[in-house]
Amino acid sequence: MGLWIRTLWHLFFPMQLLTGLAEPAENLDFFLPGDYLLGGLFTLHANAKGTSHLTILQVPSCEEYEMKVLGYNLMQAMRFAVEEINNHSSLLPGVQLGYEIVDICYQTNNVQPVLYFLTQPDYFLPISKDYSYYIPRVVAVIGPDNSESTITVANFLSLFLLPQITYSANSDQLRNKRLYPAMLRTMPSATHHIEAMVQLMLHFHWNWIVVLMSNDDYGRDNSQLLRDRLARTNDICVAFQEVLPTPQANQFLTAAELKQLDSILLKLKQSTARVVVIFSPELVLHNFFHGALYWNVTDTVWIASESWSIDPVLHNLPGLQSTGTFLGITIQAVTIPGFSEFRLRPTEATPERQPTKNSSRATCNQECDACLNVTKTFSSILTLSGERVVYCVYSAVYAVAHALHNLLHCGRHHCTKKTVYPWQLLKEIRKVNFPLLSNQIFFDEQGDVPMRLDVVQWQWLRKQNPFQSVAFYFPMQQALRMVGNISWHTEDNTVPRSMCSKSCQQGQSKKSVGIHPCCFECIDCQPGTFLNQTADEYQCKSCPMSMWSNPRDTSCFRRKLAFLQWHEVPTIMVAMLAVLGFLSTLAILVIFWRNFQTPMVRSAGGPMCILMLVPLLLAFGMMPVYVGQPTVPTCICRQAFFTLCYSVCISCITVRSFQIVCVFKMASHLPRAYSFWVRYHGPYVFVVVITALKGVIIASNMLTTPINPMGHPDPEDPSVMILSCHPNYRNGLLFNTSMDLFLSMVGFIFAYLGKELPTNYNEAKFITLSMTFSFTSSVSLCTFMSVYNGVLVTIMDLLVTVLNFLAISLGYFGPKCYMILFYPERNTVAYFNSVIQGYTMRKSL
Repeated sequence: MGLWIRTLWHLFFPMQLLTGLAEPAENLDFFLPGDYLLGGLFTLHANAKGTSHLTILQVPSCEEYEMKVLGYNLMQAMRFAVEEINNHSSLLPGVQLGYEIVDICYQTNNVQPVLYFLTQPDYFLPISKDYSYYIPRVVAVIGPDNSESTITVANFLSLFLLPQITYSANSDQLRNKRLYPAMLRTMPSATHHIEAMVQLMLHFHWNWIVVLMSNDDYGRDNSQLLRDRLARTNDICVAFQEVLPTPQANQFLTAAELKQLDSILLKLKQSTARVVVIFSPELVLHNFFHGALYWNVTDTVWIASESWSIDPVLHNLPGLQSTGTFLGITIQAVTIPGFSEFRLRPTEATPERQPTKNSSRATCNQECDACLNVTKTFSSILTLSGERVVYCVYSAVYAVAHALHNLLHCGRHHCTKKTVYPWQLLKEIRKVNFPLLSNQIFFDEQGDVPMRLDVVQWQWLRKQNPFQSVAFYFPMQQALRMVGNISWHTEDNTVPRSMCSKSCQQGQSKKSVGIHPCCFECIDCQPGTFLNQTADEYQCKSCPMSMWSNPRDTSCFRRKLAFLQWHEVPTIMVAMLAVLGFLSTLAILVIFWRNFQTPMVRSAGGPMCILMLVPLLLAFGMMPVYVGQPTVPTCICRQAFFTLCYSVCISCITVRSFQIVCVFKMASHLPRAYSFWVRYHGPYVFVVVITALKGVIIASNMLTTPINPMGHPDPEDPSVMILSCHPNYRNGLLFNTSMDLFLSMVGFIFAYLGKELPTNYNEAKFITLSMTFSFTSSVSLCTFMSVYNGVLVTIMDLLVTVLNFLAISLGYFGPKCYMILFYPERNTVAYFNSVIQGYTMRKSL
């Protein structure tokens, strides 16, 4: 506190200069005596660039500057509220409120009036360690209007906990109650104004905007709030941001400032952004909009901040409607009964109290001779636009009155007058909660009244409200609700477009171009991918394995399942072959069984023929496991059962071809080996060993690789999912087939070696045919499976399996059955002996 005391001491040192300038005003517009005085700070004359207060200790003469109609209108609202409470309300019975109002000239006259309000009636402010029981001239201060002035005043008043209620300053800095504990306001903070703007732009899909700001705290703070808000979303981007030149009090711009303004307008003219957000006091905008008219800037949506959203002077600028559509964010309109008549009422002053031009208080900024007349010229606009910020002033006065009501223990007819200390009144103001003209007035934790905000459109063609409400924003819910149609300044009254890039169509992802997320290219999502716009607009996601999508789809659909089915032509053809094989094998088995003891059957292998025919019969009967949706059991049958049956058959043929060669060519050369082979049933041992080895290969393959069925896309039509056994099924099938191929080659070699044997024993050509077909078909299947992955793989696998079994069944056993059935005379021991003797005699010659 010591630093502030020293600061105040230096400020109070020239108090003699201020006492002569701060006596109670003679003009009743600015002063009304009462038991408790309210201080009022309003901008009746505006000078945005005055610097005299920075160089000399002199209060500026505000009447030298341009009058601000809205400021005078707001001041009248304070007067009206005080008089209404004194004359027509039971709120403070027996107590008279008074006021002292000062024109702050926008920013150039803040310190003098606040020091005046803090002094005692003798214009003295003592230096003390404790101001808890200090009684300043006023009990509360209403105003100022702009954020910079409010912060300056709040730095003083907060030291004394003197309540200050601003009616228009919306800077978020004022929400910091550690810095400004005595600061309250009757309107929402800038955060809500910014949110209303953003939701308005999102509603109309404007994502490419220009931000213009004044070169002051108001412009900088609000534009920064907007950037922070936009940083939390990629939906809106700023094409460019510029600082508007601030004119002198006479609206004069220097050559450098004119060049800067022309540069901004040229940039705006050339930009594709058609939405312009402006954070600036209205004084800065006169030259700007004159320049916009000169540069013929049209088809633009101007979004006005609170400071100029309902300014009647700008609204009356000739030709302004040709520049585009004007939308503003402002406080809700509340009709105050009787205020319009009061605002235009001449001030009643006693003859002896008439203010004079030569009064020593001419620079006290409590005179405004032209205010009433100028206000009358804007009366219709002010009346039709509704009491918006006016209501904020009105409710601020009533908040102080309600706090005094509680502090003075007022009843219906009497109040206990007593000394009111600032901190006591501040405490009561924070607790007020009362209805006022259909609104509930209370202060939240940050000291703000959460009033509804309106989005207004500027109208020129209609005689009614020039600032027509088209949308409402509710701070408590942070929601925007459209309530009216906007008449756009475009052809066919269409909503203006302000987008860096056109919106992507359905199923198109965004590809960023440059640094702005709103600038992008639209890329079609490829088949098999989809775009979930709610999750990520910049990347097409892949569909799950079991699903697919067409180009530019936003969702996936289930693939059509494809597998071998009974009604398909290839299935029917292979099934017919399998039926043929089953019936023929069954017939061969019956024929061989009935002729089991005949030389023809015994020469073909005897019991080994039955060992071959039974697996063949079972294999043909199990053909349906290839048809229908694959399952784990069917996949096991395909990989294990069929290949095992085939290995049994092929091993029998191989050992049979080996036996033929041994009998006729090797028996004489290796009699002991042949005797050993016969004694220990070499053929059956060989078949068992081969079968066991094949079983081990199959088991190890099934244990190391999964065989569960799965789907994979059809290479010709990805929307189709081919259901088959696990891809490792192919690897296992190829591995298992390698052993069968080896046996086929061995059987072929032995059969070829026995090609010169007697006709009845000459099975070589049949075995050669069978093994050649088996080898060729197996190699063809392996080649086909290595280059193709469609549903035909299953058909080819089944077809090769059936043909291999048919080659054995018909190719090996068919000729023997033919001899048994049609040449029974050759199926005798005598005939076989004669053939062998003839073969021996030919070999000996």
